[in-house]
Amino acid sequence: MFLHFGVNTFTDSERGTGHEDPAIFDPVGLDANQWVSAAVDAGISLMILTAKHHDGFCLWPSKYTDHSVESSHWKGGKGDVVREFVDAAKARGVDAGLYLSPWDRHEPRYGHNLEYNEYYLAQLQELLTKYGSVREIWFDGAKGSDAPNMSYYFTDWFSMVKELQSSINIFSDAGPDVRWVGNENGFAGTTCWATINRTALSIGNASIVGYLNTGDPRGTDYLPPECDVSIRKGWFWHKSQSPKKLSKLLEIYYGSVGRNCVLLLNVPPNTTGLISETDVHRLKELRNALDTIFSVNLAEKCSVKASSRRGGKDGGFGPENVLDSDHLWTYWAPRDEDDGEDHWIEMRATDGVLRFNVVRIQEAVGLGQRIKRHEIYVDGKMIAQGTTVGHKRLHRLKGGVVHGSVARVRITESKGLPLISSIGLHFDPFWQPKDGNWL
Repeated sequence: MFLHFGVNTFTDSERGTGHEDPAIFDPVGLDANQWVSAAVDAGISLMILTAKHHDGFCLWPSKYTDHSVESSHWKGGKGDVVREFVDAAKARGVDAGLYLSPWDRHEPRYGHNLEYNEYYLAQLQELLTKYGSVREIWFDGAKGSDAPNMSYYFTDWFSMVKELQSSINIFSDAGPDVRWVGNENGFAGTTCWATINRTALSIGNASIVGYLNTGDPRGTDYLPPECDVSIRKGWFWHKSQSPKKLSKLLEIYYGSVGRNCVLLLNVPPNTTGLISETDVHRLKELRNALDTIFSVNLAEKCSVKASSRRGGKDGGFGPENVLDSDHLWTYWAPRDEDDGEDHWIEMRATDGVLRFNVVRIQEAVGLGQRIKRHEIYVDGKMIAQGTTVGHKRLHRLKGGVVHGSVARVRITESKGLPLISSIGLHFDPFWQPKDGNWL
């Protein structure tokens, strides 16, 4: 969960000027525990706070600038939002992440390469040494057309980050650990590889957004994509805005998590310092909807067979592995000598007729992303087809609810033998397609 919070929250704006009076920042009811509770109740395991946005205002008392909470009225200038955030997250077992905007519209050193990069490194060091373990650090190349020319020393920044916290994930357009999906709409490409070539990437380069969106089957670097999108129209809280409808959030979920991505949903605190009740309610609705859809796997009541299995009946790679609770390290594998042939896995109803409108497929991605093309059949009729699978592929069937006795997933093209860790047949009561066409 992303948390966009700062002076913009109090000026009703999305992009601050850098000239805001720190005194306007006064979230009198700020409760980071409420933020974390909202996340936990929604099943969210990672939260990222905008420690500094483009306006340059710092949510912690940085010794390198007075443009921070130290100059605000909040808690008499003695407050520290970052501290309260990381402590609240740690107490509930939630991973904490931080965003430190490279673009800084307040800092006079911005536009002077050496001076500003040294300033940025110093603040980065503060955040990564004072607040304990940080799971993800967020970088981007966003800046306005009127911004001074500025070269960011990303290589130096990344090196220091890894030196200070070796297990941290670094997010940017170019990784090195997690990559941007190429848009802020919450959707990955229908083809989405976790692999990509980092040598073809550069931060802030608008010409590569398509490549970021799809990845590269020949990519040499494993950089899973992250989809950042806001629960509201804006990134910061605005009194005039409301959260997106549940149907839209479910569409985003299917287009991100359901296409081999991590979803980073922004839920901005308001001027009181709380996540608004309307947003908390929508998060709970989303959690309940996902539980309703995915808590029951109709395939578990089926008999299962496959085109072949590695090692024979007792080899440990049988199709029954796709129905266990381990969605990563147990998997179905065809015979090694069947490489290059069509592979399939079939689920047959043992009691009555199957009724579902969502098909879930997951690869054993710990051994690489492999599937290039796949098809789904019910009683011999193709009802869906697609390209990549990866960690998770969700097909919300365009034709709506299907009734049948035999469901088959057919892998028509892959890099080496496909390794499938899990398959699910689910019913989504919220999905009502308009046209009813299958393909």
